[in-house]
Amino acid sequence: MRSSRLLVGLVVLAAGAAACGGDDGVRVAGAWARTSPAMADAGAVYLQITAPGGDRLIGVSVDPAVAAMAQIHETVTAEGEAEGMGAMTMQEVRSIDLTAGETVALEPGGFHVMLMQLAVPLEAGQTLEITLTFEEAGTMVVEVPVLDDAP
Repeated sequence: MRSSRLLVGLVVLAAGAAACGGDDGVRVAGAWARTSPAMADAGAVYLQITAPGGDRLIGVSVDPAVAAMAQIHETVTAEGEAEGMGAMTMQEVRSIDLTAGETVALEPGGFHVMLMQLAVPLEAGQTLEITLTFEEAGTMVVEVPVLDDAP
């Protein structure tokens, strides 16, 4: 009798785990943040996202003890400038489409997570957490080590 209860419990637990994730869930890898100068007001987080079934990154947040807010940004060439010759600027984007099976890199010079109004400088050796929000997959907390240089 005791072993049948254990078996039923394991089956229920396995079903719950399958409902929360599974092989088609969003995966995040290679997360890191660059150290910031002592007086900096902003910092950046980089990572790679793979959504085997496709999805959309629609939001990001951070603990207020780290920064007042987090936004998804893209680095672009200023309008009217020739490619490679213009001033680079950053702009907020509302979402990033994640094509099924492809990895989207949030990296220097492209998409990235911008931490605005830092509460404290980002120093090598620290680890912070950001929360990514996906249209289909919901939220995911990601641990982000702070590094002097890209890994």
